[in-house]
Amino acid sequence: MITVQTFRKRKQQGRKISMVTCYDFWSAKILNQSEIDCILVGDSVATVMHGFDSTVHATLDMMTMHVAAVARGATDKFIIADMPFLTCSKGLEPAMNAVQALMQAGATAVKVEGAAHQADLIAHIVEAGVPVMGHIGLTPQSIHNLGGHKVQGKSEGDAQRLINDARRLEQAGCFSIVLECIPNKLGDCVSRAVEVPTIGIGAGPHTDGQVLVLHDLLGANPDFSPKFLRRYANVHQLVKGAIDGYHEDVTARSFPALEETYG
Repeated sequence: MITVQTFRKRKQQGRKISMVTCYDFWSAKILNQSEIDCILVGDSVATVMHGFDSTVHATLDMMTMHVAAVARGATDKFIIADMPFLTCSKGLEPAMNAVQALMQAGATAVKVEGAAHQADLIAHIVEAGVPVMGHIGLTPQSIHNLGGHKVQGKSEGDAQRLINDARRLEQAGCFSIVLECIPNKLGDCVSRAVEVPTIGIGAGPHTDGQVLVLHDLLGANPDFSPKFLRRYANVHQLVKGAIDGYHEDVTARSFPALEETYG
């Protein structure tokens, strides 16, 4: 099983880190038997599993429920849980209560979006003994302030700010940093600027690892096709075909067959 110490060693060794999102027990059981390095119970659960239009709708109760389900299924994996919308901005006590809830639900670490306004909190969480993963670039919880899902760090000033943010997160004690939707070259620059590993999503091939939403890489939603996504299956068609086959067998009275009945 990968540990916090493993992350830095992987970067030193030049070995990439793989991470996918997971939100429920049955898929966690599959991931537990896979070669994947670590699992993110992301606040993307609000959009992927609950049909909301953004991650701001992920509540602490929602997150703890899904973390607990994943932890029961992926007993051998390193599990990172997103701190949901505004839980890091209401003061130290509410933030630490949220950390406690996520860790007691089964998380191994928590992920915090943002840098400048979160550095002190991150340092406190780390000092309390909880590993923290940072997240900069496109931060979905700030999507309204960012004006939508846009690539970040395109200007020289914005790029330098992200490099400085990564260094600040490293100094605060983050064991790893997610870089989301930034130019390829900037992903390389940020990764070189810090000693902790970077995990990219839409940040190019030079980060120290990659993360994708499980449902996206499986092709569960054919309508979602960002440039950074590579599909490794067509689950949408597979599941639809299976359900249509079941429907046809039921209506044709070929299911259940005699051998599929009792007595």
